[in-house]
Amino acid sequence: MKTIQPVAKALTLGSTNTNGKGATEVGLDELLNLDQGRMSRRVFHDSDIYQLELERIFARCWLFVAHESQLKKPGDYVSAYMGQDNVLVVRQRDGSIKVFLNTCPHRGNKVCFSDVGNTRQFICNYHGWSFGIDGRLKGMHASEAFDASNFDLSGFGLHEVPKVDSYRGLIFATMDSEAPSLAEYLGDMRYYLDAVFAMDSEGTEFVGGCVKSVIRCNWKYAAENFVGDALHAGWTHDSGAKAMVGASVGELHKDVESSYQVNFNGHGWEFNQDIVGNCASLGDKELIKYLYALQPKVAERLGDLRSRMIGSISSCTLFPNTSFLAGQNTFRTWHPRGPNEIEVHVWTFVNKSAPEDIKERWRKGSMLTFSPSGVFEMDDGENWEYSTRTNEGYITKQHDLYIGLGMNTQILDSEMPGNVFQGQVNEANQRAFYQRWLDLMESASWADVPKRDTPKEGVR
Repeated sequence: MKTIQPVAKALTLGSTNTNGKGATEVGLDELLNLDQGRMSRRVFHDSDIYQLELERIFARCWLFVAHESQLKKPGDYVSAYMGQDNVLVVRQRDGSIKVFLNTCPHRGNKVCFSDVGNTRQFICNYHGWSFGIDGRLKGMHASEAFDASNFDLSGFGLHEVPKVDSYRGLIFATMDSEAPSLAEYLGDMRYYLDAVFAMDSEGTEFVGGCVKSVIRCNWKYAAENFVGDALHAGWTHDSGAKAMVGASVGELHKDVESSYQVNFNGHGWEFNQDIVGNCASLGDKELIKYLYALQPKVAERLGDLRSRMIGSISSCTLFPNTSFLAGQNTFRTWHPRGPNEIEVHVWTFVNKSAPEDIKERWRKGSMLTFSPSGVFEMDDGENWEYSTRTNEGYITKQHDLYIGLGMNTQILDSEMPGNVFQGQVNEANQRAFYQRWLDLMESASWADVPKRDTPKEGVR
């Protein structure tokens, strides 16, 4: 079994490295040359890289675990994943949220097998260990045997995830007690998140439950697709768009002057300002009417720019593995299951104050387009699977991939927060995503992670 070095400046990657020197260590920075728009295919399939991702990214970053609307009462819980670690997100009696590893400290069995519910306690099937919703061990089967061993219950509760916080109803957690605050982690991306999750003063909620599926691809393909790949929509989804609305997606990308890519520390959003482009792809005119009626009110609260983003042709990824589409209102997490597989969890989000009919229309529209059998989801899944599978070829992986679209398009004097680039058909956000990936992978702790982006003052 291969071991990961404490400071991952180099990894042993198969029988031949990128310089053809035989079995040797390859520096992580050798896998990416973002200034020249080149990257190694090895980042998508190497098992050593994947194990380091679990340590340096998924055990370190703030990860989405639930929406506040899923946890309305004390004892409400949802099951979620942080990397490959299963966790329970639980509303406490004082209204706070706690997150615990879903594993019994006795023999490691899974404690709760339900995805959602309400409970007064969690009980392990194996030996009857019982835990309160606060994670404390309350008792167990044959407790007298433990008493005879001077067993101390206080030291064996459910393991609590050290940091939990929320923004606009989205609950995040991190396994790393040294992680920066969620506000610092999201930074300037909060400005853009408000356009969707605070377009209405009452906020948003999840409706309909969670749809799960498995795609045999590397998690980064899905995340980088949503972080900034507007390019594929005009080709991959062209027939689907024509079937839904009778128009080509590519036509909507021609107005470069009013479309952008913005990123901040690996988070990215590509968008234009057509107000309802994504929403129109659901094929429901009532939803379009709803957003058009709402847009002036959003402009009054958040300004014209953000009011024109509320349902526009756009996509976003919050680093590393949370993505959503405004207007289509699909919200998803890409959970890694090895270097060649992900488990996708998908919800539909809506404005909490929207009429029930509108909420139901969005739920149905989201399922029609971005579910496992959806018009657009099937296109993406097939592309990601074949990209992952093809890159495993011995000769194939010796050749770099291109990621240089949109070099020299940054708008340096923009009043918009974050790093702003002209035109949503660009790869600026993908480059920023992989720069953040590299920074984290090469850093032994948060203190070592380069501070490339700082929030712009006076914009929120």
